[in-house]
Amino acid sequence: MNKSPRNPSEESRPSLKRRTLFAGASTVGALAAAATLIPRVAPEETAAVEPKPAPVKGGGYSLSDHVKQYYQTTRI
Repeated sequence: MNKSPRNPSEESRPSLKRRTLFAGASTVGALAAAATLIPRVAPEETAAVEPKPAPVKGGGYSLSDHVKQYYQTTRI
């Protein structure tokens, strides 16, 4: 008997071979193992910034950098 193709769509798609599957699985496993061994960087502790003392006569407004930046953005 002549062998006829089972399904035309099966011939056009590439077959996934067992070696390819195992190679991909081992690659994923190796990457996962390497990711667990990489040391994690601990965030640096920032030094506590002491706030400025409150003004004696009131009027706690000061022209700081972020206020200057705001004024720059409001200019036309």
